[in-house]
Amino acid sequence: MSDSHSFSRRQFLKSAAPLILPAAVLGRAGAVSPNSKIRLACIGVGGQGTTNLKAFLADERVQVVAICDVDGKHRERAMNLAKLTPADCYNDYREVLARKDVDAVMNATPDHWHANVAIEAAKAGKDLFSEKPLGASIAEGRAICRAVSENKRVLQCGTWRRSGLKVRMACELVRNGYIGELKEIQVGVPGTFAIRGGYTGLEGPQEVPPHLDYAMWLGSAPERPYTEGRCHFNFRWIDEYAPGYITDWGAHFVDVAQWGAGMDDTTPTEVEAIEVKRRAQGLYDAPEEYRIEYRYANGLKLSMFSTKDAATYGTKFIGSDGWVFTEAETLKASSLDILRIKMKEGDTRLYVSKHHHRNFIDAMISRERTAAPAEIAQRAATICHLGAISAKLQKGLKFDPKAETFVGDDAANALLMRPMRDAWKI
Repeated sequence: MSDSHSFSRRQFLKSAAPLILPAAVLGRAGAVSPNSKIRLACIGVGGQGTTNLKAFLADERVQVVAICDVDGKHRERAMNLAKLTPADCYNDYREVLARKDVDAVMNATPDHWHANVAIEAAKAGKDLFSEKPLGASIAEGRAICRAVSENKRVLQCGTWRRSGLKVRMACELVRNGYIGELKEIQVGVPGTFAIRGGYTGLEGPQEVPPHLDYAMWLGSAPERPYTEGRCHFNFRWIDEYAPGYITDWGAHFVDVAQWGAGMDDTTPTEVEAIEVKRRAQGLYDAPEEYRIEYRYANGLKLSMFSTKDAATYGTKFIGSDGWVFTEAETLKASSLDILRIKMKEGDTRLYVSKHHHRNFIDAMISRERTAAPAEIAQRAATICHLGAISAKLQKGLKFDPKAETFVGDDAANALLMRPMRDAWKI
């Protein structure tokens, strides 16, 4: 598809569009008529972005009104899914945020774009469904939290395990002491990069294809020569954009650990990444093998380890009287008796969400919290970033969860914010 449509042309089309008021304004939290739908713009419609788009298209309360992606092929595919026209498809997210008829934004850009899009969307008065990790660094995540709070926005992070029944059941068993005193949490993540496209990371520079705005894809990240294996899904294996599975799957499983441990308002105070291995050469230089040991102020231990054993991918809570393991639709325990437990009156019951995307729309209408709001997502992402920073500096670190700074370590504090080029600094 072409980007030849001028901004003035778009302005005209917007002014000519029929007025569609969101359900939140009209006060219709139940069935909604065609003229009272939440108007959603989708920014970043690659793999996960397309999954999110489809989920929102299936919600009768939502009307997708705009698509944005720096890859023209992604835009065209999403445009067809949403049954839109080229006039509502954009290369630059700022044009989307300028539209007054957009109530909310789905942000599934690469990690290094999360903060810029989320902060500007909040300032523009848009609610946010924003992918994990919340920010590409600890300071970026905090800036997102600040923008969401100051502008009174609703945010749902893409850490969708919080909308899973079996994950919630596991966390309730732990929170109510049914495995005894919680002693340790183990988080297993894949130990080999799932590189798509058959790339080795040793490919040389290539010509940028005409359908991709590569300069916009890079954004705040350092200027680097284009190679196909750098962009889209595979960015996550490159340390300048993301620390591999530490934040990719780790953000999900650590979030579950926080929920089950009752630690959503804090993080560990100590971290040490050991047994860290990276590829000796090539583009994919994020940590690929590691064991990261954390400790909370109350002495609770958390460990994240890379493994090839898929049966250990997930979150395992180990207590004095047994253990519980969960991941997505999996729930296991050290004994069947634990799994047969029924909650009693007076037991702690956790937030119920049956569908992560619909929960976001529910919260937009009610103006209440989502299953995975900004502050909770920030804590989970911070834990992942702590591990990545320890792996980079090759030493143990002490962290102050309240101040979100490292204790007595200038080198570590210098990594609280990812380097950003001047034009994109937040």
